[in-house]
Amino acid sequence: MTIGAKRGIDDDTSSIPAPRNAADAFKVSDDQVQRARLVVARNSDDSEDLRELLDMLGLISGNPEQPPPVAR
Repeated sequence: MTIGAKRGIDDDTSSIPAPRNAADAFKVSDDQVQRARLVVARNSDDSEDLRELLDMLGLISGNPEQPPPVAR
């Protein structure tokens, strides 16, 4: 959702993003989680390093039935 705002008499209307509330500030999409996992995987030394980094960042879940902590 966007809010239109006039900058001046002769200026066009510009779109300003709607403010985010506290609940939105911590929402992470599945796409963002997947991209973060790929970045960590590309920059980890080995599989143990990868697992440790993903766990520390909350990008993997200890329970496969639940989403990772970052997406809850």
